[in-house]
Amino acid sequence: MSIRTTGGRGRLFSSVLDSVGDTPAIRINRIAPDHVTVYVKVEAFNPGGSVKDRLALNIIEAAERDGSLKPGQTVVEATSGNTGIGLAMVCAAKGYPFVATMHDGFSMERRQLMRFFGAQVVLTRKEDKAVGMVQKAKELAEANGWFLAHQFETAANADIHEATTAQEILADFDGQRLDSIVTGYGTGGTVTGIGRVMRDKRPDVKIILSEPANAALVASGTPTPRNADQEPTEGHPAFEPHPIQGWTPDFIPYVLQETLDKGLYDELRPVAGPDGIAWSKRLAAEEGIFTGISGGSTFAVAMEVAQQAPEGSVILCMLPDTGERYLSTPLFDGVEREMTEEERALSASTPGFQYPG
Repeated sequence: MSIRTTGGRGRLFSSVLDSVGDTPAIRINRIAPDHVTVYVKVEAFNPGGSVKDRLALNIIEAAERDGSLKPGQTVVEATSGNTGIGLAMVCAAKGYPFVATMHDGFSMERRQLMRFFGAQVVLTRKEDKAVGMVQKAKELAEANGWFLAHQFETAANADIHEATTAQEILADFDGQRLDSIVTGYGTGGTVTGIGRVMRDKRPDVKIILSEPANAALVASGTPTPRNADQEPTEGHPAFEPHPIQGWTPDFIPYVLQETLDKGLYDELRPVAGPDGIAWSKRLAAEEGIFTGISGGSTFAVAMEVAQQAPEGSVILCMLPDTGERYLSTPLFDGVEREMTEEERALSASTPGFQYPG
């Protein structure tokens, strides 16, 4: 086998923001069932490490185009982490101050990453859930004249997935078989944008939507009360806290409502948080693909779909982010910081350079 070579991207980038998108679809070679082919679209290749870089960039640029965001104006948004990290990156590159509101149940790394990008993070109580941090962001925007990003309501969210994510899938699978796309939902932008395009260009492709088994908001059939701005006014009765950070807040986002109303998905499957954690670990240890609990949960559903799929089926699974922002979560429970007994024995098997710890 000859050495691998690369040829460059054939272009120079004028900004980090130009590198958002064009994430790879990578084949699963060791842990997928033998009778099907499974690919994962690895959104961790975005510069901020998640799929939310796409909507963060488009929210800001759409607001610049229509004049609703003024030069130097502060941007504020409620976030479980990935959108906030994406917005912090975009605002840093464009010169806008950014303030995130986030409840204290999300991982510490998320706060630190946003602050590393120069953002401020205002915490709310996890008991007030996502609705609390959304209302806090609105209060701060109104009190200070800030631009509220409205990730759960803005058309800029699904539009960027229609214009980029879905187009990348069409191009990567041009002339190729593709039977199913599996995704969860946070804001609903990914599934709505992809669903619009697939219904038109590849209507044979089934869209499989997933949500936490203990927070089955869509499956409940109960709508979310909203105000005139389509913001949630109270939490959903079917919500329970779950470990899949970034997925399924305690309301059905308005961006997702288009998917529900227009039938842009074909099937809804629940997934348990522990299953997502287990599959995330297997993806890393057996495929070398590092994703968070949300990615592991989506992949758990994809594996369920794959097991039941006819011979020769091709399945694409969305992996929303990287695993590094989950270091303080149950995803890393049992991962030792010091040497294990087996590692100590391995070290002692040769005489030199013994570690004293």
